[in-house]
Amino acid sequence: MTPRLVVATANRHKVVEIRSILDAAGSRVELVPRPDGVPEVVEDADTLEGNARLKALALTEASGLPALADDTGLEIDALGGAPGVRSSRYAGPDGDAAANVAKVLEAMALARRASRTARFRTVALVRWPDGHELSAVGTAEGTIPDAPSGTGGFGYDPIFCPAGGAGRTFAELSPAEKDALSHRGRAIRALTAMLDERI
Repeated sequence: MTPRLVVATANRHKVVEIRSILDAAGSRVELVPRPDGVPEVVEDADTLEGNARLKALALTEASGLPALADDTGLEIDALGGAPGVRSSRYAGPDGDAAANVAKVLEAMALARRASRTARFRTVALVRWPDGHELSAVGTAEGTIPDAPSGTGGFGYDPIFCPAGGAGRTFAELSPAEKDALSHRGRAIRALTAMLDERI
């Protein structure tokens, strides 16, 4: 039986990316759109897993279906792991991507450290109405360049050069190239492999 999962994110870029990752992996998971009228979930947990769980729980309760949620953090070594779990709201509560990028670059300039190493970490989680859960973690190591580059992707993609990306940012890679290297791609592939084993 094909698993039907309601997608918890309201971010249309993430939805497209998750669908592409599932299709490329040949997964039998069927994504159901997030129902209209579900309010934005307050992501106030202290961990990525906690935020993913909050989103999955809200959508499971709203839809009656198992829900697929994820949460991602950009962890920059020179900034002590910041912005981390607060990545989407690093520059303020409205989640403005351009402001978040600008704040990271400003903080990196103030840090005055040679190391520009960083990683993206994603926790992907499925929660069923009975409370059962499966989760997986995906990590992409990389570096933060001096300035944004590229027009693709979203969020922090213009300022993250993944290992294996030949010095290009996620925003300079094709969607397929990004999915192959990305934290979200790795987490979703690992999670759907677990789901496919249950079929």
